[in-house]
Amino acid sequence: MANSKQATKRCRQNEKNRQNNRWQVSRMRSTLREVRECIDKKDHAASMTAFSSATSFIDKLVSKGLVHKNTAARTKSRLNASIKALVTSASPAES
Repeated sequence: MANSKQATKRCRQNEKNRQNNRWQVSRMRSTLREVRECIDKKDHAASMTAFSSATSFIDKLVSKGLVHKNTAARTKSRLNASIKALVTSASPAES
């Protein structure tokens, strides 16, 4: 338990920040799930739109320090590769 007014306030601030961080990381996971669902449905246009918004949101979390930059880059790269695979598998095979 906090013994001073300063420590009490710090505890309140830490809890508020923790809740906000959890909410944002949870939202990131939700946006990534939406992108993967669009990829599973093989809907290229929807997956590109979802990927664009997810990329923007992930970059914001990186700038706030909630997600490591290499983790964000790896995640975006894998999603982009999945979307590109959609296009190549959807195009007719050249004979």
